[in-house]
Amino acid sequence: MITVDKLNAGYGRLHILFDVDIEVREKSITVVVGPNGSGKSTLLRSIFGLTKIYSGSIKYNGEEITGLAPHQVARRGVAYLPQTDNVFANLTVRENLMMACYTLDKKTSEERMERVLDFFPMLRGFMNRKSGTLSGGERQMVAMAMALLREPKVMMFDEPTGNLSPKLAMEVLGKIRELRDKLGITILLVEQNAKKALELGDHCYLLVSGRVAFEGHPKSLLSHAELSKLYLGV
Repeated sequence: MITVDKLNAGYGRLHILFDVDIEVREKSITVVVGPNGSGKSTLLRSIFGLTKIYSGSIKYNGEEITGLAPHQVARRGVAYLPQTDNVFANLTVRENLMMACYTLDKKTSEERMERVLDFFPMLRGFMNRKSGTLSGGERQMVAMAMALLREPKVMMFDEPTGNLSPKLAMEVLGKIRELRDKLGITILLVEQNAKKALELGDHCYLLVSGRVAFEGHPKSLLSHAELSKLYLGV
C-alpha cells in the first residue's frame, strides 16, 4: 500500500534518510527497528508530510504523495500516531473522541464511536476522565481509538510502547495485532522493543544511520546473530 523509493529526507539541512527503499504490504504489519538516531521516526514523519524531502518518491496505492501536507495524506486513509502528545491531556476521553469525529455528522459519529468502544471496551469506564490522568498505556489506547474513528486503511505507530510497563506494552502490541487480524488495517510499526515487535511483524526493516541495513522476514533478523547483537541488543 505504501512504497518508498530512494528516499532522501531530513529537516532543513540536516540529512537523516539516505536512499531508503521500503514497501508496506496490505493488511500486514511491517516493522522498522534500529538503534536510536537511525531515522525510524523520520521515516514515518516523511510519509506523513512532516519533513523536507530532498529526493525520492513516496506512493500510496500507486498515487504519488511525496511532499503532500499531513491533512492531505490523512484524507487518503493514513493515520500517524506519534510517541508523545497524541491526545489532548486537558480534555476528557469522550471529548478527545469527539474531536476525532469533528468532520462527521452526528449519526455517523455515534455509530463509529460505538464500534470503536467495542474494540476498546476499557475506555468505556474512562469516558469522563481527563486524558492526562490516565496511564501511558491507557492514553495510547485513547490515541488509537481516535485514529480508528477516522477509519484509516493504514496506521503508522511511532514507538507506541515507549515508557510503558512490560504488561501494558504487551496489551498495546496485542491491540495492534487485532487491528490487522480483526479489522484488516495495514500497520507500519516503529518500535524500540525490537524483539517483541519482530515477533509480531510479517516483514521487517533494520535502519542504521539512515540507511536500510536489512530487509526480510522478522525471524531472519532475529536469527542473524551479528546484526541482532550489534544493533538490537538481542
